Amino acid sequence: MLARVLVVDDNEVIRQLISVNLQLEGFEVHTAVDGEDCLEQAAEVRPDVITLDVMMPRLDGWVTASRLRESEETHDMKVLLITARAQGDDVKRGQQIGVDGYLTKPFEPTELVRIVRDLAGLPQGG
Repeated sequence: MLARVLVVDDNEVIRQLISVNLQLEGFEVHTAVDGEDCLEQAAEVRPDVITLDVMMPRLDGWVTASRLRESEETHDMKVLLITARAQGDDVKRGQQIGVDGYLTKPFEPTELVRIVRDLAGLPQGG
């Protein structure tokens, strides 16, 4: 396995799409259905990268990313926000929280894989 990724999205279809594309590239993939699930699993799974949807019930991506950064256990995990919201304010908010990457829906699977490889510190293609 290349690296461990935690895929967080409340939409099962998108969660599956991201998971399959990463698994095909050799990543070990774990999934979470919302922010609360993500926080529980992040400490357990210890992913190298977390792909995080912004618009979710219970705990949205902004709050989840903030809590990941605040926790001693998870503060150094790479966070890739995946969202349909790509306005400048959203990007700025992500930067203030300290997320590592930003991907806009709809996205190309190859772009997703490229960014996750980059965040995991892996060479491209291979």
